[in-house]
Amino acid sequence: MRYSGGDGFGGQVSLPCITLVMILLVSSPALAQQAPTDVTFVFATDVHACRMAEGLSPDCEQEGKTDAALLRHIRALNALPMQVWPATVAGTSSGLVGAGRLLGEPAGLVMGGDITDDGGGQVAVPGEGWQLRQFSQRYAQGTDAQHVHMPVYVGLGNHDLDQDGPPSHPDWYRRELRDYVEVNHRPSVFFTPSIPADNYDVDSDNYSWNWGRLHLVQLQRFGGDDRKGAVSGLDWLKKDLATAAADGRPVVLFQHYGWDTFSIERWDAGHETFDDQGTGDPHWWSEAERAVLLETLKGYNVIGIFHGHEHDTPMAYKAGGIDVFKPKAAFKGGFAVVRVTDTAMDVVLGEASDDQGGVTFTTAFSKSLADK
Repeated sequence: MRYSGGDGFGGQVSLPCITLVMILLVSSPALAQQAPTDVTFVFATDVHACRMAEGLSPDCEQEGKTDAALLRHIRALNALPMQVWPATVAGTSSGLVGAGRLLGEPAGLVMGGDITDDGGGQVAVPGEGWQLRQFSQRYAQGTDAQHVHMPVYVGLGNHDLDQDGPPSHPDWYRRELRDYVEVNHRPSVFFTPSIPADNYDVDSDNYSWNWGRLHLVQLQRFGGDDRKGAVSGLDWLKKDLATAAADGRPVVLFQHYGWDTFSIERWDAGHETFDDQGTGDPHWWSEAERAVLLETLKGYNVIGIFHGHEHDTPMAYKAGGIDVFKPKAAFKGGFAVVRVTDTAMDVVLGEASDDQGGVTFTTAFSKSLADK
């Protein structure tokens, strides 16, 4: 269905003073915009929920796409607030500005697609959706040990959107997944979602929101996607960035496909497969599509792009001069933690290390934002 204390220096602040400050911030957007930026969030991708009415989808057990693996991941995510930004990673200095400091409560968990393994788990008629149910039972904010303890910003990938229904209803798998995104994030005059976006594009299901001066954009499968009946959101993205980020504020984007060798592989006629040596049709998205997206981002202070799709390798690299990050798949325990301030950006990639919420950090990245 579509829906159209203290003062920070040891002293006490009186209620009238607090009220006055709140009035000043509300009545003066300029003052509010000058508030220091200090946002920590988590990114995870490739949950691949596999539950069906009876058992799991084929090969899921062998691949480790089990509910036990997701619960292991969730325990690690919920334990992050009491973790410390690591001073060393893989035996070397992390270089993180926040090294030694508690991670603290994240503002939210952003998903990078493939939340389900088979189009939500639909197998016969609309309305079954076992995998989407499993995802929602695990990755919707809750207070118990079987839910994540922070707001969740949903993104979709090829496993969610590529599967066709029967000829009479080819899009109903996709509709179910897109409705889930919409019901969680699209506000309207009739409906308030649990986590409303500041700007939602009904056609592409891209959306954006703001944590203080940090602007964040969810692009679903990829920015400009028009595959399998999708409507390109590039015009929406151009307007969104022009409206929300023309003042140079930092921007972070999320999508499923990246610029790694798996994401950009093409058909190799000699080997009759898609690989990084092929010169034929692209498997996932084309060089031209990547170029158009990067061109759209020019002139804006894009400090990072986060993606998924490849499951096994934590990555931190560049594409078109922009820093790009990819953790391991969620069903393999992977995640990224990001802190953005006015002066720096810290990113650490990690994974669950046990069933009690332990984590191992594998990759660290830090850069100055002071000159941006």
